Amino acid sequence: MDDDFGLDADQQGSNGGPSDDGLYEHLRMEVDKGQVPVRIDKYMSEHVQHSSRNRIQKAADAGYVHVNGNPVKSNYKVRPGDIITLMLDRPHHDTSIVPENIPIDVVYEDDQLMVVNKPAGLVVHPGCGNFTGTLVNAIAWHLRDLPTYDPNDPAVGLVHRIDKDTSGLLVVAKTPEAKTELGAQFFNHDTHRSYNALVWGNLTEDSGRIEGNIGRDPKDRLRMAVFTPGGDIGKTAVTHYRVLERFGYVTLVECRLETGRTHQIRAHMKHIGHPLFGDERYGGMEILRGERSASYKAFIQNCFKICGRQALHARTLGFVHPVTKQQMDFNSPLAADMEALIEKWRKYMKPEQQTI
Repeated sequence: MDDDFGLDADQQGSNGGPSDDGLYEHLRMEVDKGQVPVRIDKYMSEHVQHSSRNRIQKAADAGYVHVNGNPVKSNYKVRPGDIITLMLDRPHHDTSIVPENIPIDVVYEDDQLMVVNKPAGLVVHPGCGNFTGTLVNAIAWHLRDLPTYDPNDPAVGLVHRIDKDTSGLLVVAKTPEAKTELGAQFFNHDTHRSYNALVWGNLTEDSGRIEGNIGRDPKDRLRMAVFTPGGDIGKTAVTHYRVLERFGYVTLVECRLETGRTHQIRAHMKHIGHPLFGDERYGGMEILRGERSASYKAFIQNCFKICGRQALHARTLGFVHPVTKQQMDFNSPLAADMEALIEKWRKYMKPEQQTI
């Protein structure tokens, strides 16, 4: 086992010393309630990023896969509530956050918090394959002279996240008190967040509500899928959308989040048949609507070149200040690549353009 395993947000490895048998914990995860019995190699290959069933089988054969503290073979069938750990004979990768001189756009800052406007392409937090060069490293540099801010202390720092290829607003807590208070607002859905997204297709309604549990796609563990609302699979998720501008084959929408699940807007919009334009993981990098002409195909390919990512921007962010208790509202302009993409569609569809 000489490859790293990726960790999801709900999976974490211990950074402590070795166990009594000289092994180090690299991953810990709890089997979901309602999970039907299934072989552990199959279960882990579907729930752990950057892994394969073959690699997991080899790890189990070597005694590295444990359930409830005991090693198991790859044919062990998981049960609800099982605690699965991956124990390897080497320490976990050093994930200490080192300050790096990476420019960031600070929209607001005081002694309790800061709001930043993240560019597309910048990973938010170190993880498998991205241990440096992240927004967290940039924040650590920006706050390097603040003696009370430790970038390796989970009690401070980013309160929420957005995807690597999504641009827009994020709030950072400088103190444990601020992070606790802001975290509670996000947990209780008391914050106000809206996104602008360009999606494939012409939505039937001018506004709507999407509700559906979001969980990892069993066919592609790097993607999220939408499941029955209120069911045992996935977590509750609600997205409200409103049409801003129509271009016939694509639509500019505002999405407002009630919840903040991984890939929520991307998964929800695909679920209703309107994937985000340029979203390769969710099918948006294909020509899903429009003409068959060579000129139209060339136009779309040029659009993909202008904005080579999912067309999604975290436009607004609102919350109550953790100390002053004043309402704080922020708005960021669209990223240049997304603005250029929308302007290209305006020019292309100008005769049919409709604005709401």
